[in-house]
Amino acid sequence: MSNKGISKEHEKYLIDVKRKNRSVLLAQISILVVALLLWEIAAHFKWIDTFLTSYPSSIWKLFIEYSKNGNLFYHVGISVFETVVGFLAGTLLGIIIAIGLWWSDFWARVLDPYLVVLNSLPKTALAPIVIIWVGAGYSGIIVTAITVSIVVTIMNMFISFKSVDEDKIRLLKTFGASKFQVLKKVVIPSSIPALISTLKINIGLSWVGVIVGEFLVSKAGIGYLIVYGGQVFRLDLVMMSVFILALISALMYKIIAVIEDKFIKWQQ
Repeated sequence: MSNKGISKEHEKYLIDVKRKNRSVLLAQISILVVALLLWEIAAHFKWIDTFLTSYPSSIWKLFIEYSKNGNLFYHVGISVFETVVGFLAGTLLGIIIAIGLWWSDFWARVLDPYLVVLNSLPKTALAPIVIIWVGAGYSGIIVTAITVSIVVTIMNMFISFKSVDEDKIRLLKTFGASKFQVLKKVVIPSSIPALISTLKINIGLSWVGVIVGEFLVSKAGIGYLIVYGGQVFRLDLVMMSVFILALISALMYKIIAVIEDKFIKWQQ
């Protein structure tokens, strides 16, 4: 046995896993670096039209410029605020409605076709209507983000609630558990993995709703920068905004992944 209280075979296995994880991370970083280098080289030798594609060094200079004058943090802060509020509100409302549908089989059957229709609709097409109803501003953009994610949350969580082992539910009812106790002790804990998966999906959906809303009415935010850059043919501004959007989305996804990892370790 080693000093850590584990066998040499287990210790060797853990070292091997860490080595593989480092190799994967190194490969991911290498692909990104090589892609950026090829892009820069292609721009330098005029293999591509930089007016249409821009290039990394130009994007980096623009990033530094926007960072120094504070414009970048202003636009990013607005988009992140709208996304986080829309993400949290859409997820919370979706879970509450899913609980209501699980609680009442009658309403679940009544609303099922409407949920199917809403889920099949391209929610971004409803953005102009939502903004007209709610108003052009933060509220309209946030509600757009909510409408994009809420139906997916309802359907995913409701399906998860209905998939809980019936034997466990019957066992609790045998001991006189109320419906609320069944929900609290069995249904919700069993649906945590589905909730985490839904959170991962909702990150992207919330960003879609926010960016579409900013395309339509906003005068600030990442979506506004993309639209403005396209209108004035500043492709470096468009590409910078897209890179920042991808980075923030990946960071939010990583936060959920860390929470998932903590939950798995706690469950074990």
